[in-house]
Amino acid sequence: MKLFSGYLRHKLRAAAVFFCFFAVFLLSFFLCGIPLAPVLYPAGLCALLGVIVLVCGFFREKKRHRALECIRSHADALSLPLPPSDTIVEDDYRGIVLRLCEQQRELCHENAQRYNSMMEYYTVWAHQIKTPIAAMRLNLQNEDSEFSRKLSSDLFRIEQYSEMVMAFLRLDSDSTDYVIRKQPVEPIVRQSLRKFAGEFIARKLRLEYSPPDFSAVTDEKWLAFVIEQLLSNALKYTRSGCISVYSEAPSVLCIRDTGIGIAPEDLPRIFENGFTGQNGREDKKASGLGLWLCRRVCLRLGHGLSAESVPGKGTVMRLNLAQKESVFD
Repeated sequence: MKLFSGYLRHKLRAAAVFFCFFAVFLLSFFLCGIPLAPVLYPAGLCALLGVIVLVCGFFREKKRHRALECIRSHADALSLPLPPSDTIVEDDYRGIVLRLCEQQRELCHENAQRYNSMMEYYTVWAHQIKTPIAAMRLNLQNEDSEFSRKLSSDLFRIEQYSEMVMAFLRLDSDSTDYVIRKQPVEPIVRQSLRKFAGEFIARKLRLEYSPPDFSAVTDEKWLAFVIEQLLSNALKYTRSGCISVYSEAPSVLCIRDTGIGIAPEDLPRIFENGFTGQNGREDKKASGLGLWLCRRVCLRLGHGLSAESVPGKGTVMRLNLAQKESVFD
């Protein structure tokens, strides 16, 4: 109905011109004293033909409208051909749209090339930086002192930051090697905890670990990345006490700390890109990328991620691994 009313409004000017011509003929015949029947009969025929043309034009317009709606709702609208134009002006608009589509394709191709070049550069950079890190770690293994342990902790953080950079770059890549399958969660959590064993010792924090006894449909590498980021945040903002890793029914992995907590006004925004909040203002090195990346990864895997915190008492992060809708479904 909306399409029909719009079509009538578009044809209103032509109908008004027709009735104006008809009124001129009627007035001329009336003033000249000529019978009006010779005017009324052909005018009625013309009106009937006009209605037929109007109806046929509406169905043609409706067909074009549906074709354009199909193009607009298509995932790759630029790849579909546009319907033919009826007028010179429509042909001009069609040429403009085709030119814009061509420019869009060229721009997408250029951006893809830039992205691939950037990925290649940072991939090489990540592999190159691991070489001196590994060499420094081997050198530090030969001595056991407070200074060497501090350097080992700093090296571990450098490795974490390089992994974060690679995750940031690969997250939206079409070539990201996701391997989605059902697997137990406990080995992934245990492997992540082992990486942070030195951090727990250096910070003199207690670990309370209750192994999760459930499986999840997930990607092992990316789930480990999320868990490690959550553990890193818990360690960063916990001065004393303990960090607890446990599960809640049915498939929720919890990481609780006794740290400084998160301000209530900051809690709804901690998963935003670049948001650091009050804690970030105190810790000048905070980037605000860790939790944002975790949320992005969880959305792609179909997992849920939420936070609950009390300032001064600690924070609990809940990772819901129950299978939900993901970008791969």
